[in-house]
Amino acid sequence: MPISDYYRKLREKVGTDLLLLPSVAAIIRNEESEILFQYPRNSDAWSLPAGAIEPGESPAEAVVREVWEETGLEVEPTNVIGVFGGLEFRHTYANGDQVEYQVTVYECKIVNGTLEAVDGESEILKYFIEDNIPKLVLPYPEWIFRKKE
Repeated sequence: MPISDYYRKLREKVGTDLLLLPSVAAIIRNEESEILFQYPRNSDAWSLPAGAIEPGESPAEAVVREVWEETGLEVEPTNVIGVFGGLEFRHTYANGDQVEYQVTVYECKIVNGTLEAVDGESEILKYFIEDNIPKLVLPYPEWIFRKKE
């Protein structure tokens, strides 16, 4: 779901003004240790499976929901890799909506599912090796993509 009822109602009140959004993102590796990225529809860059936290939802619950909606995969969050935000995590969408994400990034393992965009938000879902990460919408530090031994 591109925008929830909660955030749609906020947008009706504030228009395109800046919203600070608590969010989550997932680093999901396949058997070859490649990382899953999505290319969202109407975008000019890739992203991790990610999205906003809904009212009453914990960050861990949000990452499980967002990954399912965007990839068709059921995951289990195993570790918080980091929390990122600030000016570098501001983004203006094509419709003019301004956001500043505060993102909790989780390492997640696949429990079940088949790779497919359930909500239609992802145009492409593809695994990349950590030395060949695509151009991303948000400037995550490179170290989060390095596999911990």
